Amino acid sequence: MSIPLRQWFFVLFLLPQVVQGQIGQEDPPNILFILVDDLGYHDLGYTGSRFYETPHIDQLAAEGMVFTNAYAASPICSPSRAAIMTGKYPARLNLTDYIPGNRHYGPHKDQRLASHPFKLFLDPEETTIAEAFKANGYQTFFAGKWHLGENPVDFPENHGFDLNLGGNHTGHPAGGYFSPYSNPQLQDGPVGEYLTDRLTDETIAFISQQNDRPFFAFLSYYTVHLPLEGKPEKVKKYLEKRSQMQYEGEGFDKKGKTYLKNHQDNAQYAAMVESLDENIGRIMEFLSQTGLDRNTLIIFTSDNGGMSTSNIMEQIPTSNAPLRTGKGYLHEGGLRVPLIFRWPGIIRAGSKNEVPATGTDLFPTLLEMAGLPSLPEQHRDGVSLKPLLQGKKLAARPLFWYFPHYSGGLGGRPAASIREGDFKLIYDFEENRSELYNLKEDEGEISARNEKYPGKSKRLNKKLQNWIKEMPVLVPFPNPYYKP
Repeated sequence: MSIPLRQWFFVLFLLPQVVQGQIGQEDPPNILFILVDDLGYHDLGYTGSRFYETPHIDQLAAEGMVFTNAYAASPICSPSRAAIMTGKYPARLNLTDYIPGNRHYGPHKDQRLASHPFKLFLDPEETTIAEAFKANGYQTFFAGKWHLGENPVDFPENHGFDLNLGGNHTGHPAGGYFSPYSNPQLQDGPVGEYLTDRLTDETIAFISQQNDRPFFAFLSYYTVHLPLEGKPEKVKKYLEKRSQMQYEGEGFDKKGKTYLKNHQDNAQYAAMVESLDENIGRIMEFLSQTGLDRNTLIIFTSDNGGMSTSNIMEQIPTSNAPLRTGKGYLHEGGLRVPLIFRWPGIIRAGSKNEVPATGTDLFPTLLEMAGLPSLPEQHRDGVSLKPLLQGKKLAARPLFWYFPHYSGGLGGRPAASIREGDFKLIYDFEENRSELYNLKEDEGEISARNEKYPGKSKRLNKKLQNWIKEMPVLVPFPNPYYKP
């Protein structure tokens, strides 16, 4: 039986292009970057949560590539966000704590070390990822949490975003999650409107208006940051679910003044996670119904690990177990974050990658995926993950972290860290010592392996100290006000 000529044409010429994702992609892709605040790695169904329900995010993961060793560039929000925007480590930016941070060490008489001043804004000399896309003809949009400067001159509209809805100096919703919001950059909605819903509405409205230009939309949810405020009907649902679940132990461990949550059972937080998930589902449905999903690259991630510690037990929202600690620490619980890339026909659905990646990689990755010129002097601390998204390999490289501060009521202390291969070393500035962990054998960083691998411990510590010296930062110094 002969094959029709048109079928031979498809097999010989079109099919290879379809497989490689070249058909239908003549136009520049749209970019939808979804950043969640304080969402822990294990806060999703696909990463193992038994308490929170995230079917839409799980579906997003199933339709794209997930990174199982993705990291925030900092365990705290502002520096992590600055790294995403610039492609540079927070240490290189000298923006190393949340803004405004603990600027004065005098009152902290219980802290052995003091930190030098750091920048309280995203330097306007930096070329942000939004500015790079705008320069290449993209319409740019920002909605939600910014937290990269205290003055209007530092807000998103002055860093490459054509439209800013909700982004300002605040690190959490000033008026809470229900309207009125007390946000000068976001008009109040009807009384009782939910902020997570509203930010999604605004993003969908923006995308709906884009007809002749590709868009770069940055949806930066305030959720799941404190305050814990879920929709009442969802809170009730999870209170009932919690009553039917069995847990071992009391749910908290205590070290000094700090509590650590060791299982997920907070109904308010679960309700907030579900509302987040529902809104991801709304966006995915909208893109599908309009056909925009075929040429829209979606990135989903978090700015740091989940908040699992505090000196106030009642305000701890989640647990990162089996990962150690959480937000404000350089352990895996404070740095490991979910990371999903979805682009139908371009990124293989259901794929998984174990190569370590970090927030500075997102800038060069998105430029290359969009076919735009790279800016190597700008995103100098990141590498493009495009080879991995295409099923290829990426040269191994170390990852670095620098957090020379105390994380307030969270309990974290000044530290720096390096990961190379399966090994991760954390240097404690207070104790002037390091701990080496083999993450392949000990994901929970339970037992240090310095004695088992003395050569590797020495080599990684030297590499870390040399990196710190190369950065434009000054290390913590003895606090003259400290009283043991």
